[in-house]
Amino acid sequence: MHPAAVLDDLQRQWGPQKALWVFGYASLIWRPEFHADEQRGALVHGWHRALRMRSRINRGTPERPGLVFALLPGGACRGEVYRLPAAQAEAELERLWQREMPTGVYTPRWLPCRTPQGTVPALAFTLHHGSEACLGRLPDAEVLDILRHARGRYGTTLEYLERTALALRERGIVDVEIERLMALAARAGLVQATPAAARAAARSASVSTSINTPGSSSSTAKAG
Repeated sequence: MHPAAVLDDLQRQWGPQKALWVFGYASLIWRPEFHADEQRGALVHGWHRALRMRSRINRGTPERPGLVFALLPGGACRGEVYRLPAAQAEAELERLWQREMPTGVYTPRWLPCRTPQGTVPALAFTLHHGSEACLGRLPDAEVLDILRHARGRYGTTLEYLERTALALRERGIVDVEIERLMALAARAGLVQATPAAARAAARSASVSTSINTPGSSSSTAKAG
């Protein structure tokens, strides 16, 4: 379905008289680019964050694609939900659509997001395993090659990974797979090693890294 048609259908489901909630799991956490009246930590079941979406423009090129995070089926994911005020929500949604859906690669969904103040239905940009943009789990050597060389119009895949890792740490979210990747990059001399990455790497070596699905990232939150 064309992205404009998907947007029309989504707007009918939502209804412009209500406030709009948006779920962020990667760059929407550290670069939301919209005004929100409220922001909460949130947990989504049935989906997990994974660095497995090919990026040929934003974080790479057609000749040397990069990677970005996607929300894939299975498991659970901690992130942030944002409440956009009803008066501006329709205009903000159209701006968000231009950013996230220029090619229609995502499947937007309303997902129930558990927050400390209760569950809210939030718009989330998900990706199917069968999408052409969705990659299988890559060998670490291939991931490192991408982290070393992939660069797109918004910067490198490495910068994108670093900023996401930092944003999650600042919110008390421990994503074991992200920290394992950061430790991998540190051992290769691409980033500075951190205690969080070292602990997560040790944890991933001793237990399954997934509360979700094989090869997925697991996300937990610190107490509180």
